[in-house]
Amino acid sequence: METRYLADGVRYAAMTAAELRDAFLVTTLFAPGELRLVYCEADRAVIGSAVPVGRPVALAAADELRAAFFCQRRELGILNIGAAGSVRVDGTTHALGPRDLLYVGRGSRDIVFASDDAREPAQFYLASYPAHAAFPTVLARSADAAKVQLGSQAECNRRTINKYIHPGGVQSCQLVMGVTALEEGSVWNTMPPHTHTRRSEVYLYFDLAPEARVFHFMGRPDETRHLVVADRQVVISPAWSIHCATATRRYTLCWAMGGENQTFDDMDGIQVGALR
Repeated sequence: METRYLADGVRYAAMTAAELRDAFLVTTLFAPGELRLVYCEADRAVIGSAVPVGRPVALAAADELRAAFFCQRRELGILNIGAAGSVRVDGTTHALGPRDLLYVGRGSRDIVFASDDAREPAQFYLASYPAHAAFPTVLARSADAAKVQLGSQAECNRRTINKYIHPGGVQSCQLVMGVTALEEGSVWNTMPPHTHTRRSEVYLYFDLAPEARVFHFMGRPDETRHLVVADRQVVISPAWSIHCATATRRYTLCWAMGGENQTFDDMDGIQVGALR
């Protein structure tokens, strides 16, 4: 497990592009046949991936967690962005198709990932936060996610927000998780931008053409920076930072939040004219 320490809202302004990437961008996930995990100080989030090829991949508790098993004190969201696969939790097998999500509650001991076909493996994205209460493990199909359509063609941000883990859907302790899919010809998400100082957020950008790039904007409203992001890369957005993005082509993103509350609309909006 890699441990990631972030810069604060003052020091980031003096960082080089390489230093910003080293702190806030994760580029090492989705290695075939491997489990990869990154521990982050922002609300003690863990993000990771499992890509089973040929044999199942088990989720073990890394030494950094000082836990007997991964979900001993944690809850976990698992989104499949690859082909069909399954996740076995304490002896119960859950089949996940593309864009299906499995919530795994605190106290779940044995978690094992598998692909239906090694030639077209499942690609499981993991997002986890500490949990002080246990909730049942629940499978949420892509078709069952609560859908909200936002944006306009004129603003180049026609998109559908798919809410999976949230107070009106799959119940959790503090994890909130979903997928935003942009329509063809739309490239902006979360514009105007916002902050929510009561929780951090993690963005996985995927469904992006190999030659395309996302430009993720971060920082304080009067001192913004950007990260250039490729397919299946992750941005860690601390509570003090704005977050919005544009790209050279359409894309999809998975957002996961944890912190003080689960209120989706608890945002401090920033007017575009105030950005610097």
